[in-house]
Amino acid sequence: MRNAERGFTLAEVLLVLSIFLIISSFAVFTVKPHYDFIEKTLFFTRLKADLYYAQQYAISHQRQIQVFFLPDEHRYLVHDYLNGKIIIERSYSKLIKVREGSLKLSFKFTYDGKIDRFGSIYITIGKEKYRMTFLLGEGRFYVTKDTSE
Repeated sequence: MRNAERGFTLAEVLLVLSIFLIISSFAVFTVKPHYDFIEKTLFFTRLKADLYYAQQYAISHQRQIQVFFLPDEHRYLVHDYLNGKIIIERSYSKLIKVREGSLKLSFKFTYDGKIDRFGSIYITIGKEKYRMTFLLGEGRFYVTKDTSE
């Protein structure tokens, strides 16, 4: 080998790798909050879409549709109340906790899309708490950040 074709020394390679690892470790710490935000957004988007679908299914098929939350299994089910046919079965992250409030974790959409009960379900994602409220009448619902406590 000629003198002009020498490589890097071990110390130089280790220095560059150390700097790279330090910079990349900062990226890992900044990704975690984004992951939590995406997890929360995905859960609420899917849940709302599934509930709207269940409501539309009840109207279009003239059937009673029941929604079950199974918090110990981290999933929820939407099924036909009369024949038991499962329409939607969805799992969600173990970071998400669902608990009943003034509304039990099971309710029905009637054949005309109205909900059979009204009230609230509480959802905790990490340290943030949310209240999903179902209104009496037309089966409308909304989610708000719970500021109580």
